[in-house]
Amino acid sequence: MKYLNGSLTPSQTVAELDKYIIGQTEAKRAVAIALRNRWRRQQVDDDLRDEIMPNNIILIGPTGVGKTEIARRLAKLSNAPFIKVEASKFTEVGYVGRDVESMIRDLTDIAVNMISTEKKKEVQEKADELAEERILDLLIPPVKKPIATPQKTESEETKEVDTDNEALQNEKTREWMREKLKKGEMDKKMIEFDANAPQIGVQVMGPMGMDDMGMNIQEIVSSMMPKKKKKRKTTIEKARKLLSQEEAQKLIDMDAVQGEAIKRVQETGMVFIDEIDKVAGGSDSRGGPDVSREGVQRDLLPIVEGSAVNTKYGTVKTDHILFIASGAFHVAKPSDLIPELQGRFPIRVELKSLTEEDFIKILTIPENALLKQYAALLKTEGVDVKFSDEAISEVARTAAYVNEEVENIGARRLHTILTTLLEDILFDLPDKMDVKNIEIDGTLVNAKLDAIVKDRDLSKYIL
Repeated sequence: MKYLNGSLTPSQTVAELDKYIIGQTEAKRAVAIALRNRWRRQQVDDDLRDEIMPNNIILIGPTGVGKTEIARRLAKLSNAPFIKVEASKFTEVGYVGRDVESMIRDLTDIAVNMISTEKKKEVQEKADELAEERILDLLIPPVKKPIATPQKTESEETKEVDTDNEALQNEKTREWMREKLKKGEMDKKMIEFDANAPQIGVQVMGPMGMDDMGMNIQEIVSSMMPKKKKKRKTTIEKARKLLSQEEAQKLIDMDAVQGEAIKRVQETGMVFIDEIDKVAGGSDSRGGPDVSREGVQRDLLPIVEGSAVNTKYGTVKTDHILFIASGAFHVAKPSDLIPELQGRFPIRVELKSLTEEDFIKILTIPENALLKQYAALLKTEGVDVKFSDEAISEVARTAAYVNEEVENIGARRLHTILTTLLEDILFDLPDKMDVKNIEIDGTLVNAKLDAIVKDRDLSKYIL
């Protein structure tokens, strides 16, 4: 199901998230309301619209319970520019490392690519026609008409008549060839043509700590220097795709694309800041003198509050970008964040740890469920694999037990367990051409995993 520009009702948003994420109803409701509020803001009168600020959210919970997946699916549903960043990768301005403004520059890059792709789809049909004309010009060059003169001699008139006849014949041949091209009869024929040579950029680094101020020299000089052409020899089928891409690029107005990208970032952009607890203070903070955790928070504050960030496409205002932060908060607490930053994340939602029942649902219900993924992978070898209910229960029980005994990494534990369980099958299957059906039952799961689970030291390394 597709929706336009975030006009989902909260219940529709939750229903869509339920297809991919098990449980966490409170978190789903919070983000669904935040998404709907963005649409509501667009309907408000202009004089009040700028005053309505987004309600930024902090998702609190252990790893692997769905925090990142909720934000990612939300961005896809709303067709909004989305970026995930890790707070621990940033450093205070003045130190070597990424500065917080880089997240907005990266978000704008994503928006430009997103809208450029949308525009190319709109002009694709026209681009295909132009690419076809270029191929025809190579196969059957058009007839050049002589330059007209005021007074024509008899020989010139005769030559003109011959040229007209030749042009008529040429046009008939081109139409015949066009039909063959449309039917794909010429796809394997080799053709040589001039294609745009790939541009090689030279990255120039800015001042220390300003990693995103590097500029691509190629972008500056490309408008002043003619684009280089490179001879390509390939099949007509491949040439059509390459030439169609070139023509589509020519047809879109990049200035308009960049302007729309900035607008979309400002109105619907989403930034997901993971591991925000790693830059919180806390009495057990182990930050060294080279990285100031509180400094990162203070640099982050104006971005979240609303400021203007310079990008290579223009100035982007962050006032109405939706920020969703997340963290496990095992050591630090949300109250360890500086008060000003806490105030910019008014909505706090705690995500629950996953239970054995949740793991059973995660393995089977979502559209991208792990068991469905492995079934699709083995189907490429011509093998049908089925997991019995008992096997699914045993995998879920093992995941819950190891999470409790070793370390809680949430649903990610299912990946490690299934990889260990199916390792021999995935390795040996290509050599066993006679195997067409495989059934995984509870006995097989126990035989494969029991010894590892019971050996606590072994399970730390393998599971």
